Amino acid sequence: MQTENLMDYAESALDYGVMGLLVLMSIVTLWLFIERMMFYKSVRVEDYDHRDNLEIDLTNNIGVISTIGSNAPYVGLLGTVTGIMITFYTLGDVGAVDAKKIMMGLALALKATAMGLVVAMPAIVAYSILLRKVEKLLTKYDVMQDKKEQ
Repeated sequence: MQTENLMDYAESALDYGVMGLLVLMSIVTLWLFIERMMFYKSVRVEDYDHRDNLEIDLTNNIGVISTIGSNAPYVGLLGTVTGIMITFYTLGDVGAVDAKKIMMGLALALKATAMGLVVAMPAIVAYSILLRKVEKLLTKYDVMQDKKEQ
């Protein structure tokens, strides 16, 4: 009975800890993506006197999106490893092989991996879109500066 409570706690920690962190990461990514897109729509390159100041403003917070995109699979993998450890520990403690318990434990573990990928892929796409917007606005600034020099 003691082991069942421990395993229930571990499964809850996996669900709420790893999955909660991945949901938080996806919300932060979406929020920053929307904020950056709104900023890019309102930015006036002619208001900047130096390219570096423009670049600093344009690239603000997009590194966070890149970091989330590159680390979400690892958070999912952490959940997978934890879920598999819980499954094996339960099997070892009970001493009997129950195929249903094994499959349920592995499915729980793989759910974390899938969620990590679901968070990472849109984050990387969002980062690429934002990076392209930054390049376009910086090019627009360069063209405007070239016209001023002529």
